[in-house]
Amino acid sequence: MAETTVAEVMTELAALEDPRAREVNERHGDDHGVNLAKLRALAKRLKIQQELARELWGTKDTAARLLAILICRPKAFERNELDGMLREARIPKVHDWLVNYVVKKNPHADELRSAWFGDPDPVVASAGWALTSERVVKEPEGLDLSGLLDIIEADMRNAPDRLQWAMNTCLAQIGIEHAAHRARAIDLGERLEVLKDYPTPPNCTSPFAPIWITEMVRRRNVS
Repeated sequence: MAETTVAEVMTELAALEDPRAREVNERHGDDHGVNLAKLRALAKRLKIQQELARELWGTKDTAARLLAILICRPKAFERNELDGMLREARIPKVHDWLVNYVVKKNPHADELRSAWFGDPDPVVASAGWALTSERVVKEPEGLDLSGLLDIIEADMRNAPDRLQWAMNTCLAQIGIEHAAHRARAIDLGERLEVLKDYPTPPNCTSPFAPIWITEMVRRRNVS
């Protein structure tokens, strides 16, 4: 498959188009009709092809960009290249996969975290918060956790949806991972009431921070 062309891949993606998949995806803001299991199977067959990934990204097609993320080499991107890609990634699934599958594995991840964190574009800023949550869990040294809670207290309630979700995740991770800040994190969640009424399926943990924190800490104590 080393000689696979963009045109061949786009033809294959078009053949995978499924109206039912599109209907489901569009309910989540994702404008494509390819079943993700089939997309992953295609990526597995193509294997890693960095230049093809770049070309697929350049098509601006959502399914092609998701496939590009799956077949790229995350460490091969330069900082400015990733910054540009992130600013173009307005579709929720593309944004989420780019941050989690590519940026987090790139050596420039923390530089980008700092650059995006306070960006005036809330979608870009949400990526900065997502990367900050990753550091809260895996590498908290050097982070001002109290300062993060101050920002959350001031800004989370009125933040746009995607940024609010990312800030709420950071709030929950601080409460879960850092016992010294747990009481304040739970108190903030209770006062701000962000995602308090979020519809949560049975056997899933609510994203409402006080419930999320309490449940994850309980599980750790049980295990």
